[in-house]
Amino acid sequence: MIQNVLIICIGNICRSPIAEALLASRLKDSHPDVKVSSAGLGALVGSPADPISVELMQARSIDISLHRGRQATHELIFSSELILTMTTDQQQQIEKMYPNTKGRVHRIGKWDEFDIPDPFKRPRVIFEQTLVLIEQGIETWLERLWK
Repeated sequence: MIQNVLIICIGNICRSPIAEALLASRLKDSHPDVKVSSAGLGALVGSPADPISVELMQARSIDISLHRGRQATHELIFSSELILTMTTDQQQQIEKMYPNTKGRVHRIGKWDEFDIPDPFKRPRVIFEQTLVLIEQGIETWLERLWK
């Protein structure tokens, strides 16, 4: 059983904090031993989650206001049994930088064959569309691994 999940995007302030919070929220009762975290490949280290991401999650009764961006590190990558990325490019970057992660790195949208575009500095409607894709991907991963 997978115990440690790392969710990756670029800045770690828009997409991955949402995905981290959604997955952790869904697993907290049924699989409280699973640790979910997030990081960025080009993180805005120390920056709070984007205000629109915070608002969208508050509407789902999930608080990400204390989130701060952090960089993906060697330690984070290698301590994770499952690494979920937003895009194929991010998956390939990780596999190139850390060749022995192959087979542990997948897109959130793997099963339904979609990437999740970056909403950074885009209108709220783009964040809303991004959230729908993240929710869809997380639900599919939950069905495949934790049901």
